[in-house]
Amino acid sequence: MEAIGRALALAGSMTWEILWALILGFALSAVVQAVVRKSTIVRLMGDGRPRTLAIAAGLGAASSSCSYAAVALARSLFQKGASFVAAMAFEIGSTNLVVELGIILALLMGWQFTAAEFVGGPIMIVVLALLFRLFLRERLLREARAQAERGLAGSMEGHAAMDMSVRREGSFWRRLFSREGYTSVSHVFVMEWAAILRDLVIGLLLAGAIAAWVPDSFWNSLFLTDHPVAAKIWGPLIGPIVAILSFVCSIGNVPLAAVLWNGGISFGGVIAFIFADLIILPIINIYRKYYGLRTALFITATFYAAMVVAGYVVEILFGVTGLIPAERDAAAVMEAHIEWNYTTWLNIAFLLLAVALIVRFARTGGRAMLSAMGGSPGHSDHTSH
Repeated sequence: MEAIGRALALAGSMTWEILWALILGFALSAVVQAVVRKSTIVRLMGDGRPRTLAIAAGLGAASSSCSYAAVALARSLFQKGASFVAAMAFEIGSTNLVVELGIILALLMGWQFTAAEFVGGPIMIVVLALLFRLFLRERLLREARAQAERGLAGSMEGHAAMDMSVRREGSFWRRLFSREGYTSVSHVFVMEWAAILRDLVIGLLLAGAIAAWVPDSFWNSLFLTDHPVAAKIWGPLIGPIVAILSFVCSIGNVPLAAVLWNGGISFGGVIAFIFADLIILPIINIYRKYYGLRTALFITATFYAAMVVAGYVVEILFGVTGLIPAERDAAAVMEAHIEWNYTTWLNIAFLLLAVALIVRFARTGGRAMLSAMGGSPGHSDHTSH
């Protein structure tokens, strides 16, 4: 019982430290999704040019941070005319370049990891685009599109198909502060939380358990910490593999990344681990359902290669500039105690915001929209008011 209590206490400390950041991030994402229509996104993603990929990554960064929802949304965009590589760039931006991820990385691990994430993400997209250009054959692309056109295949598909943006015309602020804008923001906010909550809870509990129960000697051995050069080479290779086997995606993998950093994984390795939320085993299976087995294997292999390369580049860039933290002290944050400081006040303020949005959601037919996340084709163009 003492060991279980220790694990739960660590998980609770991490939750308390990142709570306000999660609410802020999802609120900002909901605001953007309330005023930007999916039809606009598709229109901007019709080819694989560098400018298009940059736009796709930016639009992804302004949307959901849930890996499952991002994968479903990328398929939906691909179905509606977005190029395959642009859809994948959107997917990467949607999970690895979002505001809430950056804030939580800074809180749990340090600003250097936030900077590395936003440097490594574009590098990963560039590498992926090059790999697609070199190895993606037209036949495989046709197979992927044919499979994508078939029936719905995941619980996030209904969420991805909905367009909950405000239909009324007017400026950004006028649309946002209208009744329809408030309703739309509340619906997107709650549904984003519904999409991420399970993985977030699993990630926090897993990180707490690993931090409490796995001895440092295991991580030191796995990450070759006694061999500095080998550790830098090995880190980006092993980081994504640990992620694949951990089953934890999206924001939920940041607490575990903090544990791995304390355990001795290289700087580039921990960044590659965070990127790998898009190739965990359940998501690879979703790729198989969405695009077929051969395309799923192709996506997995190219994503893994891009993550490894991005990890190496980040390791080199941040090493040369002296930005890699010398201390591995993420545990100091994970073991923080609840007290009256800025974190507590921010948590209270943003919890009040969350309550206001949840109440609005409940009063405007939100339950029906949650049921639509089960994947009903009839909700493909739903708009909330």
